[in-house]
Amino acid sequence: FRMQAMSSAPNAFERVVALSQHRDFHLANPNRARSLLYAFAAGNPVAFHRPDGAAYRFVAGMVVELDGLNPQVASRIVGSFNQWKRYEPVRSALMKAELERIASRPGISKDVSEIVERALER
Repeated sequence: FRMQAMSSAPNAFERVVALSQHRDFHLANPNRARSLLYAFAAGNPVAFHRPDGAAYRFVAGMVVELDGLNPQVASRIVGSFNQWKRYEPVRSALMKAELERIASRPGISKDVSEIVERALER
């Protein structure tokens, strides 16, 4: 999962989405979640920061889902959005919107909430 998540192939994002539905991928398994989602968000800047924001929406959605299963791993992955202010205005706004979407979720864990709130304050 990690190798494919960090691939420089043009279809890397689509591959990550497909892998999230693979029979061997289980979001509840912290090693699988990190090997796919964290490796993609932190280790594949070209695919993660695609101009349409689709990867931001995907990762943020997975963070929300993962938060109910493993808040510690979810908080690690959501940290990939921490530098949102350092990007050009379009990407920055897309990343901020996803952070705000996560922050507005009822029942968000303290782990994820702390990371998101700090990122939004920066």
